Amino acid sequence: MYVTGVQRSEHLMRKLITLILVGVIPLSCSNWVQVTSSGTSVRLLTIQEAEGCDRVGTARAQTLGSVVGLERGAERLQDELSRIARNEAGDMGGNAIVPESVISDGRQSFGVYLCP
Repeated sequence: MYVTGVQRSEHLMRKLITLILVGVIPLSCSNWVQVTSSGTSVRLLTIQEAEGCDRVGTARAQTLGSVVGLERGAERLQDELSRIARNEAGDMGGNAIVPESVISDGRQSFGVYLCP
């Protein structure tokens, strides 16, 4: 059987797409952000739990909301944003964060607090 240039190109394109998907899908499922040593002591609180704490500042966390057009799960996205905020809060001298906004385009703001 004779293979034309177009058929060969289509075959190579299918292989390339398969390789990309096999590589990207596991990446979109993993946690890209690890908690740093300064972030390990930072807790995620509600605003009510932070009432007796001193506000240190604001952490603005940002990550990818989608990978190659695939939306990331809301729970995974929230976890990653919280990890980023914990790391930033630890670097600021805080030991607690409180979400201050909803997630929008892979971004979320957190209040940073120092609690007793």
